[in-house]
Parts: sequence; C-alpha cells; structure tokens
Amino acid sequence: MDAQTTGNAAPLDAAAAAKAAFAAVVGKPFPKDVFTAPELSWAVIGCGVIANQMAQSLALAGRKVYGIVNRTRSKAEAFAREYGVERVYDSVEELYADPAVDAVYITTPHNTHIDYLCGALAAGKHVLCEKAITLNSAELEEARAIADEHGVVLMDATTVLHMPLYVELMRRAEAGEFGRLRLAQVNFGSWHSYDDLSNRFWNRSLAGGAMLDIGVYALSVARLFMESQPTEVVSLANVFKTGVDEESGFVTRNAEGQIGVFSLTMHAKQPKRATLCFDDCYIEIMSYPRADRATITWTADGHREEVSAGIEAYALCYEIADLEKAVAGDGSKRELIGYASDVMDIMTRLRRDWGVVYPEEESAE
Repeated sequence: MDAQTTGNAAPLDAAAAAKAAFAAVVGKPFPKDVFTAPELSWAVIGCGVIANQMAQSLALAGRKVYGIVNRTRSKAEAFAREYGVERVYDSVEELYADPAVDAVYITTPHNTHIDYLCGALAAGKHVLCEKAITLNSAELEEARAIADEHGVVLMDATTVLHMPLYVELMRRAEAGEFGRLRLAQVNFGSWHSYDDLSNRFWNRSLAGGAMLDIGVYALSVARLFMESQPTEVVSLANVFKTGVDEESGFVTRNAEGQIGVFSLTMHAKQPKRATLCFDDCYIEIMSYPRADRATITWTADGHREEVSAGIEAYALCYEIADLEKAVAGDGSKRELIGYASDVMDIMTRLRRDWGVVYPEEESAE
C-alpha cells in the first residue's frame, strides 16, 4: 500500500505523509549503505517542522543532532530535551564559534537564509540549507563565493537532489538506456487556506508563494535529466493579493531543444506527478519530492518496468549523507549545488517577469 494514499483517499499533506513514512519503518534495521562517509557533528538553526523531521530521521539511524539554536530559546530547549541534543546556544554567533560543530543545517524561513548562510560559511562550517536555499540568484552566488573562499561545502536540501531513486535513474539515463530526453511534464498542487494570510505560504514578508515553496521541486526534477540549463522561458501566473505567486504555468527550453512544462498552484490539489519523456520510454514518478519508486513504460512494446531505490522515510538522512560525502571528496555530491543554481536562475527570472518581489529584494536595489 502506498504510504501516500489509503484506498481511494486523497494524498496526504506533507507533514502527514512524512509521519506515515516514519511509521512504516519503525522497528526495521536502518540501511547500512546510507551513511558511508565520516560522520560530522551537526547543529541546527531553527526548530520548526522540518527540523523535527530531521531529528526524527537521524534517530532512525541511531544518530543525534549535536546543537540547536532558535529565536525563542525555550523552544530550542524543548527540542533538545525531546531529541537528546547536547548543546543549546544563546545565539547563532555562539554556534558559529563552537569548534565542535562541523556542519550546520538551516531550517528557517526563506528570507532569512542568506544571513545565516553567510555567517556559518564564513565561520568555516559546512552548510545544508533548506529549500529555497536563497531568495534569488544573486544571494546564491554570494553564498557560493563565501563557501569557495573558506573551503567549505554548501548544499541545497531540496529532497529531489538527494533521493537514491534519482541517482539510479540519472545513472541509467547517462548510460544511454532511455535515449535522449525530449520533454518533462511536472505538476505540483497544494491547497492552503485563505484563513490566515500572515502564514508563510501567502506572506510576502516571509518570501511566500508557490515558486519558492513547491516550484523548486518541479524544476529540480526536470533539470536533473536535462543536458543543460534552460535558457528560454515563457509563462503565465496569477499573483495573489498579498503580492506572491498563487499559481502558474510555464515552459522552458534549453540549447539542446529539451522542453519542460510545469504547472503549480497553492490553492488546489493536483497530483505531484513528473513525467520524463525520452526517445525510447517515458518515466512516471508520483509524489516525486521524496519518491522511492518510478514506472518506466517502454515505447517499443509498451511493457512497464517498476524501479525502486531508497526509502521515502530516510529522505532527510540522504541529505545529511550527501553533504558528508561531499566533504569527504565525492565530486558528484559537490556538483549538486550547480543544479540548484540553475533552478534558482529560472525561479528568479520567472518571479521578475511576474513582478513578484520580496522586501529584501527591494531594499537591495
């Protein structure tokens, strides 16, 4: 039974899906092939939903977060008690100065990322940052330059970049098994109520909107299988009254003629479906942000092949593992930031076309 669905029920929301995925692996041995690089000591900035999921994921592997800092210390202390965290910091500066910390995981709202990125990277910490990694391309270029200057790894935590399923499918694609990619069609529909327009989904001051919240997943799936970054983009979008993008449709094309077709919405459910169309087959991936299964339909005879790799519940462990592998010298993991930069370029261009500008971007002009 799919962890995302029960019978004919509608897909679960992200939090409920993660809870169901964790429940499916409770009591099972943790895979030995996930953490293969030397273990780093991790501290987390922020203790919201995704930080809790990360701590729960590490617990499945018998690991713990070393340190935590949060704007409200009492929340950080509660987080530390729940997950056995050794250090609670009074400030991010105290965290940056702690020589026991090797790597930092940033889980705060999008618009705060660049400040924490700059501080942590300049302090010589490796950084895994939640999506969207920055607000725009200029911020990401700045962060990458600081990482290069200080010889540390910067990694985007968008799950698509780290799931073993995509590693396996990319391996087969690069080996020529599927032929050339012709077209990628990717959908993502979330439903968020209008009852509270101050929440992060609708709030311009919290860098809300569909593009940075869910568009990053859709674009990342397509970009992984394209030969180069798309250079042409055409789009339509509806901008919500709060100034953020509510829904959009857009098409991209790169120099090789590979086309991506995308649809996003923040106020209507639609399947999280990615369809990758190659010369010799098409690949369907449902619930693709943390997918561990895909179906290949072969053009020649129509037969279907099921592919499985990884386990949904360990999605955040794969992120931690990939940064540790990059620190240990794995070039393929170090290259992931290049895909993230290509995706950020497209998101920045689209928001500019739509007139979706965040306060931090206005003040930077």
